[in-house]
Amino acid sequence: PITPGELLCLGSSLAFSGLFYYLYRRKARVVARIQEAPKLQVDDDLPALVSAAEGRCLPYVALEGIVLPAQAALTSHYHEGLQGVIQKLLLREHRLIWNSLARSW
Repeated sequence: PITPGELLCLGSSLAFSGLFYYLYRRKARVVARIQEAPKLQVDDDLPALVSAAEGRCLPYVALEGIVLPAQAALTSHYHEGLQGVIQKLLLREHRLIWNSLARSW
């Protein structure tokens, strides 16, 4: 015979498994969209491409191009020949979506 406590544990285990699988599938779809993102070059055609897009916004793109330092490039102390720059401007667009689970925007 199965006790009510065992049924409660089984039900909650199935509910949590279903919830975590749902969250996993939702994030997997986002990762797939990011991996399929078109790769664009930073050149003179980019502003025309953005203004021709729906809503003047490209949802997921990977921008490729050469970055030039404003002053001098940073060199790594740990890897010889490795250089980098510091990004000074970062533009992020955030959509406001109501999260009913967390009850927040």
